[in-house]
Amino acid sequence: MNSVQNIFFGIREYLSPVLKNSKFKETGCITPEEFEAAGDFLVYKCPTWSWQGGEPSKRRDYLLPDKQFLITRNVPCLRRVKQMEYTDEDAETQIESDGADSWVMSHSSRVSGGPIEEIAGSMDEDEDEETEAEAEAQAAIKAMERLKLQDQLRSAAEQQDDEDEDIPDMDDIPDMDDFDDMEEEADPATLASTVPTEVDPGDKILSVRTYDVFITYDKYYQTPRMWLFGYDEHRRPLVSSQIFEDVSQDYAKKTVTIETHPHLNMSLASIHPCRHGAVMKKIIEKVANDEGKEEKEPVRVDQYLIIFLKFMSSVVPTIDYDNTISA
Repeated sequence: MNSVQNIFFGIREYLSPVLKNSKFKETGCITPEEFEAAGDFLVYKCPTWSWQGGEPSKRRDYLLPDKQFLITRNVPCLRRVKQMEYTDEDAETQIESDGADSWVMSHSSRVSGGPIEEIAGSMDEDEDEETEAEAEAQAAIKAMERLKLQDQLRSAAEQQDDEDEDIPDMDDIPDMDDFDDMEEEADPATLASTVPTEVDPGDKILSVRTYDVFITYDKYYQTPRMWLFGYDEHRRPLVSSQIFEDVSQDYAKKTVTIETHPHLNMSLASIHPCRHGAVMKKIIEKVANDEGKEEKEPVRVDQYLIIFLKFMSSVVPTIDYDNTISA
């Protein structure tokens, strides 16, 4: 069944025309040339990403031979999606009141309102594709703003640490002449050490899953497409059921499927691009509107993959490829 499906997808892609004119802002789709420009910008902003040529027999003539797809390797995945069900936003605060029992305020860390809610309103059960794309854009922008907030908090914390660092007084620094009569002790680093033959269960080293993340250009949908290949803590390949543990349950086994990589002879988990264009259009419109209010430069097409990866973080929220990207 899977082989028949791959043949169908291959024929469909072969018969699809190559997009020549830019529809970046109108439809959220990009041309192969724009994909290459966005890939070059991603590699420039984040050198952990690199271009690959893939199998020579699988190269697409509408892409440069050495720029068939992008890859970043050994991306950490610290926890499973189910472990994110309780977050900092769900924190509870105990409120003390005079002369009465204390009470608990749930979701005390959650910020209500904000620009995210401007994208989409409430959705009915029979929502159409446009509303679904709008909802995905809402989730993506929420992830983008959460990451931006985390960066701000991290920067503020680092600045506070620098300010709090004490500079020792010169009078407190001992003179080396005072230690002339001190007998030198044996250096523990020079002692013979034993190499353990197996991992100590009490070892404090954190072992995590890692992923190789690929981005290809989908000619039929005219958008980028993400692929995932995972390893467990012992560098053994993950099976599909384990990979789905790191995918948001709204997408697992629905838009995330196991398919053959278009440039390699291997099957990988892939995030299906059927609604990528519509979602990217919504996100670009939102970002453009916000930048218009603040009189900033409009979104450029070479920034497409930066925004695309922010969108993908709502699908695979625990695969931490985003922390090295400085948009």
